[in-house]
Amino acid sequence: MGERDDVPWAMQLAFADERDRDGAGRPTHYAVCEAVASAVVTLLSDPRAVDGEWSAAVKHWSDLAIRKVVRRGRGVKFAAVRALPGVEVSHRGALVRAFVPGPVSEVAPEIAKLQVGGTDQPDRGTPSEPVPGGLTIALTPAVTMTTGKAAAQSGHAAQLAWWQMPADVRARWEASGWAVRVISPAPDAWDRLVKAAPVAVRDAGFTEVPPGTKTAIAWWPGSGLADDGTRLERDGGRPGWLGRLFGR
Repeated sequence: MGERDDVPWAMQLAFADERDRDGAGRPTHYAVCEAVASAVVTLLSDPRAVDGEWSAAVKHWSDLAIRKVVRRGRGVKFAAVRALPGVEVSHRGALVRAFVPGPVSEVAPEIAKLQVGGTDQPDRGTPSEPVPGGLTIALTPAVTMTTGKAAAQSGHAAQLAWWQMPADVRARWEASGWAVRVISPAPDAWDRLVKAAPVAVRDAGFTEVPPGTKTAIAWWPGSGLADDGTRLERDGGRPGWLGRLFGR
């Protein structure tokens, strides 16, 4: 596309972090993670990204060491970014906007004004209930991640799942509204799940966690794991595996 190959690209994502005077009303940790994951796939599947005006940028970014940056803002600052090219997802009190990927050196001023560091929601909340055809993502219990980091890893897992899953499974996921459930399993459950999940994310180690950390895994109906990850599906086939180093 004419850009220098050594300039990293990223998909920027932003969520509205509105709050009442007493600090209440903010979206929960789990809601943000789930909404970010859905927003990533909503943008990737958008006709403008598949074969339209966004497709060249999305393809260029997809061919690189993919990065995602999750930001937060409120009031007029968040309102300003809603006019920029992208898609929006509202989920359980979390409003997330995903923007067309681009060079990190050319982030729109409206997006650059939103906060990146310290993005950690005080209320963890609870995971969504399973939705037929939806995706389940599990975050590692081995390391502590802020909401911004965990949301970016959830987005990576959703993207890998979208790439890997069979077309009929993807169609059912789309019919669910790109439903995502994010859970945090106990260490012993994680050790079992990571061996069976068809998708795993290895982090590049730019922020918060050591390089190569498996930060998130994902699965879908028919891939071998039940929705909550507590048991193998009776008729599930042996899952494959797809991993890639991701930034943020």
